[in-house]
Amino acid sequence: MKRKKPLLIAEIGINHNGSLKLAKELILKAKDCGFDYVKFQKRDLNICIPEEVKYQERQSPWGRITYIEYKKKIEFTRKSYDLINDFCKKNKISFLCSAWDLNSLKFLKKYKFKINKIPSALITNLKFLDAVAKQKKKTLISTGMSTMKDISKAVKIFRKNKCNFVLMHCISEYPCPEYKLNLNMILTLKKKFKCEVGYSGHETSVSPSLFAWSLGANYIERHITLDRSMWGTDQAASLEEQGMRTLSNTLQKAPNLLGNGIKKFDSIEKKMLKKFKYW
Repeated sequence: MKRKKPLLIAEIGINHNGSLKLAKELILKAKDCGFDYVKFQKRDLNICIPEEVKYQERQSPWGRITYIEYKKKIEFTRKSYDLINDFCKKNKISFLCSAWDLNSLKFLKKYKFKINKIPSALITNLKFLDAVAKQKKKTLISTGMSTMKDISKAVKIFRKNKCNFVLMHCISEYPCPEYKLNLNMILTLKKKFKCEVGYSGHETSVSPSLFAWSLGANYIERHITLDRSMWGTDQAASLEEQGMRTLSNTLQKAPNLLGNGIKKFDSIEKKMLKKFKYW
């Protein structure tokens, strides 16, 4: 049976740096490169930033500011998300956004996403997982920063709520060196939990995503950027245009390259055999 091309998710995340103009450029780039979804991240900053981190200072394009001030500058408003939603519809690419807390989950309900996404950082937030699972939407669950026991607890919650899910193998290092990727975990997750699997990558290269698909990943998520040298925590772990295009084009061809596994002996080979067969 021939494998299908995976669903490709362009994780814009916070690489827009609070600029709606940059967000739109990234959406158009993802569309042009053949991605199926663009994904953002929504946070209630009063909830999901630990107190000990809020007032740590850091350099930024706005000067030296606290972490909470930086987060406020890059967090989109309702008006911005409405514009992004309309822009995605106009350009015929699906819009997706991962909630990082219960308030954000409610905030995003308006957009009627077909799928949900659990960030690796929230896989142990069981109350949050239960709220997501109760929505009964197919949910992509990233498995970085977790143990097999943590993943088992998450799976139990989704199965209890009869909510379809996909386990996304992920290593939460930005960027992640290739030797740490451990792609065989895709097979481990599929075998242990008997579920659909995917891959969320943070490396700078393209080939691991291709291997992930060949191992059974039906969903591939990659951070994207216009330029890795841009300011921002995730830029260096993102694909630029050339990588995005290579990934999409190669995965488009991959199902035909693998074929269906049924041996064929066509007319061209038969003609070729006549040149060599002397017995």
